[in-house]
Parts: sequence; structure tokens; C-alpha cells
Amino acid sequence: QVQLVESGGGLVQAGGSLRLSCAASRRTFSLFHMGWFRQAPGKEREFVAAISRSGGSTTYADSVKGRFTIFGDNAKNTVDLQMNSLKPEDTAVYYCAAALVRMDRADYWGQGTQVTVSS
Repeated sequence: QVQLVESGGGLVQAGGSLRLSCAASRRTFSLFHMGWFRQAPGKEREFVAAISRSGGSTTYADSVKGRFTIFGDNAKNTVDLQMNSLKPEDTAVYYCAAALVRMDRADYWGQGTQVTVSS
């Protein structure tokens, strides 16, 4: 079992930056792919970014490519999402996820953290 706890959400103006952090209850990076998803009001949850187990590769949604960066810290059991040049359409609840096989079949989820970008 893995518990994931997100932090770092908040309110920011358009063009600003936020850094989200996901803390895992135990060592995850050698076993799990880690990722971030988001869900805006009235919309389905969507993929944002992922980092492969052991940090070998990263993947981003087209909508955030060049603005968001995913980092893994194996020593701290954390995976962070640095979000720059934020837009109002980035407003959503952001969820951390861990997957043994595929990110679209995540095995564990955090409780989510709200990010609100004002125009």
C-alpha cells in the first residue's frame, strides 16, 4: 500500500508559478511510475505529466509542455510539479498518482490539491 499526499496548491495570478509536491509513504521510484493529473470543474480528469520509475524519462500533456516540469527525489520519496506561466485554464484539482505498469491505470492516488489561476 502507498499513501500519497499532495501539497503546494493555492491561488496565483496568470503568468505566475506554483510548485506542487507529492510525498509518498514509502520508497516508490524503483517500483512505480509517478505522475500528475488534474480535474477542472465539470470536466474529466486528465493527464498532466509523468516520470518513469527511477526517473529515466518524462512525459507531458501538450497543454503544459514547456511550462510544467516534473521532478522526482528518490531520497525524499517525493515527486514535484513545477508549474510556470500559469493560465486560468490550468485551474483544477491536481492529483498525484503512482502506477506499477501504466499511468492510465494508476494504482494509487492522492487526495488532490486545488490550484486556482486568476486572470
